[in-house]
Amino acid sequence: MGKTVLTVTDSAIRFNKATAEALGFPAYVKVLINDKTRQIAVTPTTAKAGNAIKFSKPEGKQAASVSVKEATLIEAVKAYLTLPEAPEGEIAYQSVNGTAYPESKTVIFDVANATAGTMKRRGRKKAA
Repeated sequence: MGKTVLTVTDSAIRFNKATAEALGFPAYVKVLINDKTRQIAVTPTTAKAGNAIKFSKPEGKQAASVSVKEATLIEAVKAYLTLPEAPEGEIAYQSVNGTAYPESKTVIFDVANATAGTMKRRGRKKAA
């Protein structure tokens, strides 16, 4: 299994495929934020659980990373990560490597270890 990575941009939170794999490709997860330790934990849950967030397709169907566009979650996570200013046509992001705990199907991301950067915007270019 590869490194687990959480990437935060203005409009989405992306978990790489290794994170989905460490969690066992759950359909729903719960994202827990520890304010004191500045850590973000992700753990599988059921659709009926409070604060459940739609996450992964089943193993084999989840081709790439998992993007979560849940506004409340993005705002909560962005409170711990300051996004850098991005030049025109680029997207600012913060990226954090996580630690996987397979026995408890949890991945913990330590905000203190985040790295900031910018990436080229993907997709179609806006007409000038």
